[in-house]
Amino acid sequence: MPLQNRVTPFGNIVAVESRGTMLGNRGGKFHRDDKTLGRRRWASHHWIACELHYKGMQHEAMGKGYTSLFFLDEVTALAAGHRPCFFCRRAEAKRFMQLAGMAADPFDRLLHEERRNPPLPQGEGALPDGTMVASGDHVMTEHAETWTWEEGVSITLRFTSVQEVRDGLVHRWWDYLDFSGLMAAAPQWWLDHIAPGYK
Repeated sequence: MPLQNRVTPFGNIVAVESRGTMLGNRGGKFHRDDKTLGRRRWASHHWIACELHYKGMQHEAMGKGYTSLFFLDEVTALAAGHRPCFFCRRAEAKRFMQLAGMAADPFDRLLHEERRNPPLPQGEGALPDGTMVASGDHVMTEHAETWTWEEGVSITLRFTSVQEVRDGLVHRWWDYLDFSGLMAAAPQWWLDHIAPGYK
């Protein structure tokens, strides 16, 4: 039976067989002596993402020390609210905090407050590129792609994508875009190429 120590992009901690590529913690120990979780999901406001292997150091996942958590990748860790660790990922952590424009402790406190009381985005353009919205088995994202053809012609397209996820796998995927904008910017040879349809 796997331990309940795998973190989803939504910050939930689940028990699954699959392994992660990153380690992390939430500021200390919050698991029980029988290696299960109670109601607590953090020990402090410091949520970090670490290297899975660092200088041969060993750590028992749910031993006497901190509660080890695992992430599929760094994107998952960041989405779940974990920042780079200053111990094993110092360069990444310094760059992350530089971009945040504040020191680690105030940043961690601010982020922790937003975890408990999420702010609602206001106004057009309030959601950043790459925002993910999920409900049940459906996930919706918005992103931009820049397409460039060999002549140097390029266009930046805004996409809305909807995925249907079952058992952790994408079952169906839909992309929506401003097709008229694409048709107006694309070179004629490309339009001629796609006109008969894909076979």
